[in-house]
Order: sequence, then structure tokens, then C-alpha cells
Amino acid sequence: MSTPAAQPLPAVPVPPKLSDLEIKDAQLIFGSVWQRLEEEYGRENLRFPKEIILLGGAPGAGKGTNTDFITRARGLTCPPIVISALLDSPEAKALKDGGNMVGDREVVGLLLRKLLSKEYHDGAILDGFPRTNVQVECLKLLVGKMHALRREFYGTPLSIHFRQPTVHIMVLFVDEKESIARQLKRGRETRAHNEEVARTGVGTLWEDRPTDHDESLARRRYRVFKEQTWDALQSLKETFHYHFINAQGTLHEVEQNILKELEYQSTLELDPRTVDRLRHVPVANEIIVHARQELVKRLDSYEFGQPELFGQVVSFISKKILPIVQRHAISGAAHVNTEDMLLDDPTALAMLIDVFSERGFHAVVDLHRIEVPEKVDLATGHITCRVKKVFRIQIRFQGSEIRRG
Repeated sequence: MSTPAAQPLPAVPVPPKLSDLEIKDAQLIFGSVWQRLEEEYGRENLRFPKEIILLGGAPGAGKGTNTDFITRARGLTCPPIVISALLDSPEAKALKDGGNMVGDREVVGLLLRKLLSKEYHDGAILDGFPRTNVQVECLKLLVGKMHALRREFYGTPLSIHFRQPTVHIMVLFVDEKESIARQLKRGRETRAHNEEVARTGVGTLWEDRPTDHDESLARRRYRVFKEQTWDALQSLKETFHYHFINAQGTLHEVEQNILKELEYQSTLELDPRTVDRLRHVPVANEIIVHARQELVKRLDSYEFGQPELFGQVVSFISKKILPIVQRHAISGAAHVNTEDMLLDDPTALAMLIDVFSERGFHAVVDLHRIEVPEKVDLATGHITCRVKKVFRIQIRFQGSEIRRG
């Protein structure tokens, strides 16, 4: 007698993971916000920053303290976008005062509109975004749209407005004990400052957060960060440039940690076509920080706007100038005289200087006009001359010390 075959168990529906629901929510939220932006601005005007720095951190880690330093280090001139300042409605303030967070739809909608402001075209620092998994997914969708816009307008006169986006995640971290101590210290300092302003009538009041006066609320605020924001930021490690900043030390130590993390890398900032064009030009020590934003913009504009001339200039540097520069590697100074008429074009001359600046050199070019006699009129004694143009190029860089003392 045969044994009956085992009957398969009925399929049990598997509930969707929380992350699946969050991704779906993010797509709905972002899709509705993006559609409204397209209708209001038009696709050709959805010009987001070239560089976005997402500054996150534990309560009391020093985001506000270090924002100005990061702004200077990146050569930015625009103020940071502080998410909490964007959400100043009474409802949002009540949530923040209780140590809670505001809705993702509000955050994403207000943030995207702010990023479209002209002052943020070169770069923007976002203080306090993203804080949730939904916001993380919305960020990924935004960057995807930025890449799509770049592809759409690539090769058109508008291409310079849709450059290769660069996203940095910067996380300032302190442990729970330090966070609570700093929050309560900030509360005491704020209260003392505000009392002095009220007494004298001099100065402006500082924001006074209830969480800065109650240890249990300060502790809750830190744990909300660890449970929500920290996990959200960690999930971006595999997608964007991630910088973990130890903020436990002194202000100077934290600033040095920030500088080390934000060292310039052209492969992260220039368009890939520009990087490929410059691959034969060796990198010196570092680019001049304060000029970085404008320099990157100019180089990309050469590649997109005048690629033929740009190629000729880079070839001229590689073949005619670099061999001489390399022979002066010890002294750190090279002088090149040339009559090549390529440099008679002012744009070509600007390209040459910018290329050397991007590679870490300092280049100066002087034009000397020399009158060269060609013929003499024996009857009158008149001498006819031609003008010879000589471009004198000085290249300076950090030389190599062979001996000390």
C-alpha cells in the first residue's frame, strides 16, 4: 500500500518589511514633490547644487559650531541650510521641543525648493538632513534625478548648469555621556545669555531648547538620533562619499579631522570627461582652497564649451612645458619661453593657467614684444621691423629638498 504524497502547506502571505514600506512612502512623497517642481519651474530650470554636503551628528556634536569652518574649507559663500530653521511652524516647533521629529513630506518639499535658489548653485551644506530612512530614499531619488537631468542636457548649451553632482555625508559623532553634558551646558549658557540680554537690552536672544534643560529629554534626544538618524546616515555609506568625524576632542582637533576628510580629489569633483582630459598632467600638492569652486566651474566650462581648444592647450602643456618642469623638480621653479601662437588666444592663456592651478602649480605668463629688423631702405635709412611675440611662462611649485642644514 503506497503512502500518500505529502500535501504542500498553503502559502502564508509574508508581511512587507518596514524598509519596503519606507521605500514606497519615499517614492510617493518624492514623486509628488518633484512633479510640482517640474510644473512650477520647468525641467530646464531644475538646477540643483553641484556639491551637496550633508552635515549630520549627535545632539551637541558641534554642527552649528563647525558649519562656518566647513563652509570656508570648501570655498562656499552661501549660508548653510538648517533644516530645523525651515520647519518653524508652531506644529513643527512643538514636535522639536518634545525631542521628536517632523514629517518627511514637509522636509523634502521645503528642502528641494531651497536648493533651487541661485546662491546654492555651486554647493550647499545641509544641517540635519537626512534624519529618517524615508529621507534617505528621497535623497537617493533626488541624486538620481540630478544625474538624469545631466544626461538630458549633456551636449546642449545648458550642460554647464547640470554638472556632475557630488554628495558628501559628514557625521560629527560624540558618545551619549558627552552629548548630554554638552546639551545641558548649552542650556546653562543660553539661559545666562538671555537673562543678560533681558537685563541690559543689548544683544539678541539665543534659541532656548527645553531639551537643553532636562537631562531625561536630552538623553531621549540622543537616543532618537541613534535609533533613527544614525541608522539612516549609516545606510548611505555604500552610495555617497562618507566622512566620519570624531567630534569628542577640542575645537582645533575637530577642525583638523574635518580638513583631513575633505582633502580635494579631482576625480570626485570634476566631470569625468574633464578628469580624462587631464589624466596626463601630474598632480602637485594641493589646489588653492579659496579658489576651488570657481576653478572647477571654469575647467568644466572649457571641456563642455570649447573642447577643441582645451585639448590643444592640454597637449601643449604635456609636450612642451612639462618636460622642462620635470627637469626643475628640485628647485620648484621653471621658466619657459615660447613663441607658439596658441597662447595668442586669451582664452587659451586662461586655460593654461587654470590647468596648472588645478594640478597644484602656480603659473604666471608675461607677453614680451620684441622688434626684429627685417630690412633697411638704403635711400632713406628707414628700418622696417617685425614684432616677435614671446610668451614667458613661470611655473612655481613645492620643490624637493635634497639636504638640510
